[in-house]
Amino acid sequence: MSWTIAPEPHDSPVAAALWRAYYAEVSDRWYEVHEGRCTPPDELEREIAADTGDYLAPPNGTLLVARHEDEPAGTAGVQLLDAATAELKRVFLRKEMRGLGGAALLVTAAENAARALGARRMILDTRHDLVEARTLYARLGYTETERHNDAPYAEHWFTKQLPT
Repeated sequence: MSWTIAPEPHDSPVAAALWRAYYAEVSDRWYEVHEGRCTPPDELEREIAADTGDYLAPPNGTLLVARHEDEPAGTAGVQLLDAATAELKRVFLRKEMRGLGGAALLVTAAENAARALGARRMILDTRHDLVEARTLYARLGYTETERHNDAPYAEHWFTKQLPT
């Protein structure tokens, strides 16, 4: 099974389709847990449009797209916050691509991209219900830490020193 991971413009059609899939899934998960229903369609459209991903554009950001057998499968973004710190964003694999090793490859590629931007540390946040994500980050050497932002849905914060 063949994986490739490469930078992709944050506003490309491939990036937009994967962003839509990512946001729809995590939003629906939140609504199902807290309200027993899917995301209202108008809210979904509004929130997808509101986050353009401009922060994932060079020179201070990168969006990576994973492809499996040449099919777009997922994303990972890196945003440089300061000279030494990058934030991992939008880590996502389509459901049918999970369990094939792509998530770890994406995060590793994002760490390499962060180092290329000059970062020595990666931080991220996630939610309590995204158990698979928290498990992945712990397996890859991320440690849970104190809150580092005021993101409204963040419940867990992680950090990892990036070896040079």
